[in-house]
Amino acid sequence: MPVRPIGHEDRLSLVEHLDELRTRLVTCILAFLVCFGFAYWQNGNILDFVNEPLEQTQNLGCEKRSNDPLEQSSCFQVRAGQAFGALDGAMRGLQGSLRDLREAEGLPPQTRAALSEAAQQARRAADAARAAAGAVPTNRERQPVTLGVAEPFTTTFVVAGYAALLLALPILLFQAYAFVLPAFTPQERKTAFPLMLMVPVLFFAGVVFAYFVALPRAVDFLQNFNDDDFDILIQARDYYRFSIIFMGGVGLLFQIPVGVLLVTRLGVVSTATLRRNRGYVLLALAVLAAVATPTPDPVTMLLAMGPLVLLFELSVQLARIFEPKAGSSRWDWEDWDEDEVDSEVEDRDDALA
Repeated sequence: MPVRPIGHEDRLSLVEHLDELRTRLVTCILAFLVCFGFAYWQNGNILDFVNEPLEQTQNLGCEKRSNDPLEQSSCFQVRAGQAFGALDGAMRGLQGSLRDLREAEGLPPQTRAALSEAAQQARRAADAARAAAGAVPTNRERQPVTLGVAEPFTTTFVVAGYAALLLALPILLFQAYAFVLPAFTPQERKTAFPLMLMVPVLFFAGVVFAYFVALPRAVDFLQNFNDDDFDILIQARDYYRFSIIFMGGVGLLFQIPVGVLLVTRLGVVSTATLRRNRGYVLLALAVLAAVATPTPDPVTMLLAMGPLVLLFELSVQLARIFEPKAGSSRWDWEDWDEDEVDSEVEDRDDALA
């Protein structure tokens, strides 16, 4: 079974093409399963990684006044823990003072007994305050909630699957490229191969940008929108779906250089036309950024649009360097051999017959 790209000059039968397709599909499935096994093994770290933008948007340390009831409850826990800690120190100080006072000379037995009882009460109160201060939750980060019995398992399974797909993406793209490679001429292959290399690199760059820059801003805006009117609980399934769609959308938007190089190399649009219509392109990029960032927050849209504009400008300059020269064509009509073409057609007809 072939595991390498077939040459442009090779001639394969339909059965051989199907056999090659089966081999490449099996390779893709095996690569995905290996990546899925690794992702499922590390599902805890992956979930923590995906939850990080959500945790960054939560005001759980009383840094600012919040109208969210859940954040107010968390702030109350922090303040209560601080108060119990202060009370512990105060009561132990009072216990020591009462003990010293009890040892003073000239006190009647009844007063000494009362002071001893008060010192014991102060010690018990100090012990209770210390226990209460120690019981305040140290991990106050709100995690996504699950509502069904099987939802923790199914959600973890789905997130691991998307992580495995991301890890296996280079292998999947290579197998797709290797399967369609025989249809490319050597000249077309020089264009297709760099573009195929750019696709995963740009997609990963888009995902990284979305995760570290755009997603925290979007989650922060949505989480704090009218938060005084809602008890905001984040369902795990919805949050992970939103995060995956958001990062995947930004990753696809980062494919703009591939599109620009493709249309210019094929002669569909010239770089001069793109430069003249830059205003329309910027408008289209703004619309794409607005669609890819489903928040009405203009700052998030501008954060997503900025790299797109930069990528477009860089891709136009790069396409200008590699743009076919004027007068050149994708096909060399002077080398067109009608007899050879007729012979190939007759051979194909005989094979089909």
